[in-house]
Amino acid sequence: MSRVRFLRNPPVSELGSGVEEFLRELGAPTCIFLDGEDNTRTRALVTLLHGNEPSGVMAVYHWLQSGLRPAVNVVCIVASVVAALAPPAFSHRMLPRARDLNRCFRAPFDDAQGALAEEILEILRLHHPEAVIDIHNTSGSGPSFGVCTHMDRQHDALVSLFTQRMIVSNLGLGALMDISEHSYPTVTVEVGGRLDEEAHALAYEGLRRYFLAPTVLAQDETDWGLELLHNPIRLELCEHVTLTYADQPCESYDITLRSDIEHHNFGSVSADTQLGWARGSERNLFRAQDASGSCAVTKLVRIVDGELYPARPLKLFMITNNAAIAESDCLFYAVADDGSAICA
Repeated sequence: MSRVRFLRNPPVSELGSGVEEFLRELGAPTCIFLDGEDNTRTRALVTLLHGNEPSGVMAVYHWLQSGLRPAVNVVCIVASVVAALAPPAFSHRMLPRARDLNRCFRAPFDDAQGALAEEILEILRLHHPEAVIDIHNTSGSGPSFGVCTHMDRQHDALVSLFTQRMIVSNLGLGALMDISEHSYPTVTVEVGGRLDEEAHALAYEGLRRYFLAPTVLAQDETDWGLELLHNPIRLELCEHVTLTYADQPCESYDITLRSDIEHHNFGSVSADTQLGWARGSERNLFRAQDASGSCAVTKLVRIVDGELYPARPLKLFMITNNAAIAESDCLFYAVADDGSAICA
């Protein structure tokens, strides 16, 4: 049984008077097909894989309201509609006890989220788009960036439609962008914080460029001037470790991160930058793996007299001040302060 609803060129009269009403009209994960000026080619846009990340679906809604026609056919997939509508709207990354949908794009597809991910992959396979862009918001407030699994001129060109910063990651977490290596050029674009008006504006501006440009893939070698960050390492919490955010250590928690820690997003931090406080040893509190699968915790953080510091100069990103996201996903990603992979 299909979990995805299908629409084609929906008229403005059926869109509702705002994004939430639009989602209520959809009612379920939805694939929207838009006829293009050139109907021999197709591009795909996926958004709302996380129900608390509204910028992408806002951009889709505003495009549909505009009445514009894209340069080529476009398949728009709006995924976590039910999670986004769970009150209060746009507050649930996924429904309680559900898996993170953007970790489900590899087998086994044996639960509801896995089945939805498998159906999204099948839709993309059937349409075989020339490119796929997956729009997200960052967990905390911060600048925009793109992510891809390997670097070439096609991925550079897609990211440059939205931002000038790109992360090349080989983590292989089951994200949608993992299909890029064997299917079609696919990038994730993090447009900024979910509450930031600048992020909503960037999502729409980038979407317009993606939909309207006659060509979005590089035809020759071009230097897009992107800032490149290579092979980040994720810092995660060990199981049952407790976390909070505050301006002083909280005795009832194992780790207290500074309440303003997200201000370090994409900034370089020195080994003397205090990130918070911790009770215990680094390896008992945190876990991290480098590209070789070795434990990398002590390459990232150190604890001195109960205070938490970077182990070396680093560049941090995807920092969140949401404890639930930090516990279920990660605290942050890190590369060396020059953007290169962290070495021993």
